[in-house]
Amino acid sequence: MIPASPKPASSSAQGSAGDEAISPYRVFTRADWAALRAHTPLTLSDDELERLRGVGDPVSLDEVRDVYLPLTRLLNLQVAAYRQLQVLRDAFLGRPSQRAPYLVAIAGSVAVGKSTFARVLAALLARWVDHPRVALVATDGFLLPNKELEARNLMHRKGFPESYDQKAMLRFLAAAKAGDATLSVPVYSHVDYDILPGKFDTIERPDVLLFEGLNVLQTAPGVSVMASDFFDFSIYVDTDEASVADWFLERFLLLQRTAFQNPDAYFHRFADMDREKSIAFARDVWRDINLPNLRDNIAPTRDRADLIVRKQADHSISEIRLRGAV
Repeated sequence: MIPASPKPASSSAQGSAGDEAISPYRVFTRADWAALRAHTPLTLSDDELERLRGVGDPVSLDEVRDVYLPLTRLLNLQVAAYRQLQVLRDAFLGRPSQRAPYLVAIAGSVAVGKSTFARVLAALLARWVDHPRVALVATDGFLLPNKELEARNLMHRKGFPESYDQKAMLRFLAAAKAGDATLSVPVYSHVDYDILPGKFDTIERPDVLLFEGLNVLQTAPGVSVMASDFFDFSIYVDTDEASVADWFLERFLLLQRTAFQNPDAYFHRFADMDREKSIAFARDVWRDINLPNLRDNIAPTRDRADLIVRKQADHSISEIRLRGAV
């Protein structure tokens, strides 16, 4: 059931209180949003969901039912409308119909859980019969190689807008929107913490393409073309600063006991750091790097998203904001 009237947007997601009356978003509680699932079937098992969960990012089947399934229903409707519009536009232009993928952006802070959100969403979308070919691309593949970052003195700003090969990213998105049969993405290794030279992942004609990263909704003064120009729908995964800082710390400590134990891992040198020093180090990284990036570059793009999902301190999604549904 859809609420009869929009709930006022809070200042945490909208800026000053004076903006609330003109918010473009309709705010749904989790229960209200869950009702929009209608009869969309649950197509993921708990075992499959377990494989999709990220490090320290719990997602339950109840949340899949309540949040993800209504979202896949909405996106399925939008993909169908998008295809009809493509056919009409191509008829107007007098050219053969070109089937370009429907592009969905997923943005949010480091450690907020956007990668898990993207993986679960991709798995569910691929089980709709109308668009079974769903590809997921992370912007990590468009980071500049470490050698280039070091030459530019940017290693301490990895993940900031200037640390990406923006031209390569825009070329990829333009090729996707042009309906190119084959798309190539540079491979990023989280073990090496670097781009792998000469390695590419190939994507063949996706029906839906999810594009996930920190700054995918970024704007820049004087820039005529931006990544967001290519998106058909955008999602921002949101929470408060204190919660995401705690999640970053928890994730670092968990990775220290797992991935960092690999002798080949870039961060192996932190594997045996004692707990007190590890906590201090992770907090310093958050304060000096990730928090400034969140405040200066990522959070300001939140209100450009078509959908905002709001997480609580326990990682659960409590609220959904949908643009244009007021």
